[in-house]
Amino acid sequence: MNKVYIYKDTFNDLLSLICFLIKNRIKPSNIQSTTYSGSLLEEIIELNIPRDWEFIRKLEKYDAYLFKILYYVFLSSNKYKELIIYYVLLNTIKYKHNVLRMRNLKCVSLALEISSYVSREAHKLKGFVRFKELSNNCLYAKISPTNNVLEILAMHFKRRLLKEFWIIHDISRGLLCIYDKKNYYIVNEENVSLNLKSDNTKYEDLWCLFYDTIGIDERKNFRCRMNFMPKKYWQHIIEMRGNL
Repeated sequence: MNKVYIYKDTFNDLLSLICFLIKNRIKPSNIQSTTYSGSLLEEIIELNIPRDWEFIRKLEKYDAYLFKILYYVFLSSNKYKELIIYYVLLNTIKYKHNVLRMRNLKCVSLALEISSYVSREAHKLKGFVRFKELSNNCLYAKISPTNNVLEILAMHFKRRLLKEFWIIHDISRGLLCIYDKKNYYIVNEENVSLNLKSDNTKYEDLWCLFYDTIGIDERKNFRCRMNFMPKKYWQHIIEMRGNL
């Protein structure tokens, strides 16, 4: 029977569990978050392990770039991401700072590939996020990313919209990032009551009119546009609503 080790959904809790497994020389066949529902052929093991802050700080200080790579893997939608992180950390004991150069190791090559994919999607969404002003003067935007890039976007827009109240809503995961001009908080949408009434649709109409007016029909290249603006993002981009 396969043993599945469960952690409490956060990156720090995952790192703490992996540290425990490595220290106790336990080789897991699977690691999943608490939302995982196992099969009859699996034994679910949920250990009550406190966060190992010493290990987490040591890892971040030891190699900040490795820490970032692993965090981006954690944010991905890859179903084997926890095991990939486990094996990268396991090999870090042997190869130390050179572990990310060991691309012949499948876990390392996958970690770099997945991290790059998450980074690219976050970079695209920094340009594709479209805010609208609500009646309470708060800016609101919806996204449906493949990966859980909400916190990466939060750090970006905290710098760009420093003096505004704003909300970014990941509707595919039911998460909200709420910024109060000082800090941002990521919460479940079930815990927040939103007033999404907007009186400024005229500005959206003006923006669409501007977008259509400056376009030159003879120079339109739909294939090129699809490369830079994948169709999966169009549903939340105001100027593309007539192309869906």
